[in-house]
Amino acid sequence: MTLPTNQHDSISQQFEREFALEILKSDRLRITMLICAIGVSAIVIPVTSVFTFENFQSSFKGQFTRFILTFVFIFSVTLLCLVLERLAITRLIKQQKQAKPFLQYVSAFIETSIPSIALLVTAQFLGPVYSLFTPAPFVYALLIVLSTLRLDFKLSVFTGAVAAIEYWVLSGILIATASTAAVEPILIAKPPHILKGLLLLLTGIAAGVVTSQIRKRILKSFEMVEERNRISRTFGEYVSPVVMNKLLTLKPDFRSEKRDVCVMFLDIRNFTSYAEKTAPEDVVAYLESLFEFMIEIVNRHHGVINKFLGDGFMAVFGAPISEGADCFNGVAAAKEILSRVEEEVARGSVSPTRVGIGLHAGEAVTGSIGSSLRREYTVIGDVVNLASRIEKLNKVFGSQLLISENVWQTLDAEFNDAIPKGEVKVQGREEAIQIYQVA
Repeated sequence: MTLPTNQHDSISQQFEREFALEILKSDRLRITMLICAIGVSAIVIPVTSVFTFENFQSSFKGQFTRFILTFVFIFSVTLLCLVLERLAITRLIKQQKQAKPFLQYVSAFIETSIPSIALLVTAQFLGPVYSLFTPAPFVYALLIVLSTLRLDFKLSVFTGAVAAIEYWVLSGILIATASTAAVEPILIAKPPHILKGLLLLLTGIAAGVVTSQIRKRILKSFEMVEERNRISRTFGEYVSPVVMNKLLTLKPDFRSEKRDVCVMFLDIRNFTSYAEKTAPEDVVAYLESLFEFMIEIVNRHHGVINKFLGDGFMAVFGAPISEGADCFNGVAAAKEILSRVEEEVARGSVSPTRVGIGLHAGEAVTGSIGSSLRREYTVIGDVVNLASRIEKLNKVFGSQLLISENVWQTLDAEFNDAIPKGEVKVQGREEAIQIYQVA
């Protein structure tokens, strides 16, 4: 059963909403980190100035105290704006709404202008050219790196472009207003500052590429998970979950493998005559009422329903995975099925029913078998054929559960009550086999 298109679209839309919320959470983290960085700077600068106050006072021409007060004011305003922005994003997350793209660009522009404002203020105290060599320009790079948390290629490039343009403009203005007589020529040379701006632009582009790759891989991972879920939904009702997981993890060149398995064949007695006298829909309901608990019992005992046979099924213990006690699990499952059938009949949940079960263990070829047009995970080998023949012997002995000697030899004392039926000739085999009746 394939997933309806509208339901698939609904899942994709739900992912888009969840992904948008995760981006907002990532953006909130970005602002938190920026707040911490500015907060630390607001503490470090005054503390550092205490130990080298005379040097700073000389460099700032006796106005260092005024400079510190100005920067504390700017930092306070900046922190207030960032806190308000963080609160706004938190509100959007709680309301499960998306941020408007226009406001994101406005936010990126304002944030990237913070170091530009710092350069202008510093220039008033330290001098036009010398402000370009303060730590302020490094903040541009920090903002560009943090922009990757927005997971938006355009926003990262925009942040880099704003940083580069503002630095080019400011450096040009500050160099033009500087006194060439009092400044070393190397400090007012334009090429180094042009190169710095270019590096900021390239950093923004690189951050955008990284962001794009991260976003692409997240979406690709979702598509892979969604495709896996689609396959699970499509085939989950037709094959065992264990088989389905095995098929989903098969390598492209995987074909088959040899494994020691225990095969169970189950047949519902007198089904043909029952189906002849019963309406088809009632027959289906009858089979489903039996198979529902039989499948649950087989799965619980680490078995796999390999295929349904109309009025019965074939189950495998030991493939595609083994718990190490495959024969024990097979016999335990068979005995529980027989007991449960009796209970359901006594309760009146199902019509009077009698089943026959045969078990045989041995080596088989398991895996994906078929052609390029259709493949199936199945079990092939003499062990399968013999298990089927043993099940049919229940009609001869009037029994319900027969096992081969291979199965009996692996069992513990719990099953010592099995009755030997001697060596029995089975159809299609020259040699007789030892059979044991368990029920």
